[in-house]
Amino acid sequence: QVQLVESGGGSVQAGGSLRLSCVGSGFTELGRVGWFRQNPGSEREGVAGIYYDGGRTYYVESVKGRFTISRDIGKNTVYLLMNNLQPEDTAMYFCAYDVRVRAWSERWTFPYWGQGTKVTVSS
Repeated sequence: QVQLVESGGGSVQAGGSLRLSCVGSGFTELGRVGWFRQNPGSEREGVAGIYYDGGRTYYVESVKGRFTISRDIGKNTVYLLMNNLQPEDTAMYFCAYDVRVRAWSERWTFPYWGQGTKVTVSS
């Protein structure tokens, strides 16, 4: 049974930073973890992903250079460091996990999800 718990959300001004954490039970060395965000009425957007074994990362274009995803295997935790936050980054952020290593075209496909943590960026 995989369980994911996010934390670290909050309210910041534009230009500020936050670090989100995702603690997972049931992570394996062959899995992937992703961060997504969603606003009411909008589709969920993949933000960043990491292959748990090896640490290969990928990002949506809009956050490249500002967000960094990383993992601490010993703590079963994946982080999303968000710098230079902008009002358009405001959303509920979700952590997701997949035990499978999928094709690159399916890199945003995840079966397990956390409950989310809210990020609000004011101008």
